[in-house]
Amino acid sequence: MSYRIAVVGATGNVGREMLSILSERQFPVGEITALASRRSIGVEVSFGEATLKCKDLATFDFAGVDFCLMSAGGSVSKEWSPRIAAKGCIVIDNSSAWRYDQDVPLIVPEVNADAVAGYTRKNIIANPNCSTAQLVVALKPLHELATIQRVVVSTYQSVSGAGKDAMDELWSQTKGKYVPGQEIEPKKFPKEIAFNCIPHVDVFMEDGYTREEWKMMAETKKILDPKIKVTATCVRVPVFVGHSEAVNVEFEKPITPEEARQALRAAPGCLVIDKRESGGYMTPVEATGEDATYISRIREDATVENGLVLWIVSDNLRKGAALNAVQIAELLLNRKLLKKAA
Repeated sequence: MSYRIAVVGATGNVGREMLSILSERQFPVGEITALASRRSIGVEVSFGEATLKCKDLATFDFAGVDFCLMSAGGSVSKEWSPRIAAKGCIVIDNSSAWRYDQDVPLIVPEVNADAVAGYTRKNIIANPNCSTAQLVVALKPLHELATIQRVVVSTYQSVSGAGKDAMDELWSQTKGKYVPGQEIEPKKFPKEIAFNCIPHVDVFMEDGYTREEWKMMAETKKILDPKIKVTATCVRVPVFVGHSEAVNVEFEKPITPEEARQALRAAPGCLVIDKRESGGYMTPVEATGEDATYISRIREDATVENGLVLWIVSDNLRKGAALNAVQIAELLLNRKLLKKAA
């Protein structure tokens, strides 16, 4: 059996990655349509060896389409996802528009697959923030083993999380560093990103946290456990692809680094690369293009009782966005939750 798929926002970083992953994983696609705004009509994108020309979202008829993978931003999703869902098409949305809606499941298949059944309330499923996705994949097996009480996470987020313009800005600023006398003017970011770190991702909120930090805290609770205390500091770094996280975890029960390694090695979606030697850990460059969430530097946190420290790395365009969305669609098929006439 094959399925009709539409990818909205197909010209963006995540949209292109969705098309690539659908092809890589041999999702049973019968018909696929690339959609974007009117200004991108006719722009060509790749699906495996095929080339698709983007069509206009505003005029496309979603009747008979099984899945819509939405990666066009929150405002577009707020307007279009309910309309698309009303046509009987399941929307898997990558924006933050629906993540905190009680009637919309927020899903990471390795973590809370059972919650996907709730999609029928609105026919919409939310994809989490890219930093949250890799965090909860690593935390889930540890929570089951020793019950997490508190998480302190500092992120090192690549510029691809802010879109193609952000990647272009890092590239142009990096080249500009080697041109004597050339001024560097930030556009996408509030300060220079080349050879720099910016402790500011998304907008600031009244309590001093940024919205990106709030997303991580709220989403971890919704996906994993509302009882877990979470605090985050999100930092943009001059890396093109791949988010990294330094994570301190406090548990209710004793847990050793070796017990954590064993649990993580056995967990879906996790790969442990943790040799206590030079180079015995993962970096974002090595994680780029990979599906796994990598965990390194697993060690005791001696400042708290029952504490561990972890280093977590993942490709933010894949597990943090496109791959997770495709895995959600696969989950629906595997659990036979999509009713489709033969």
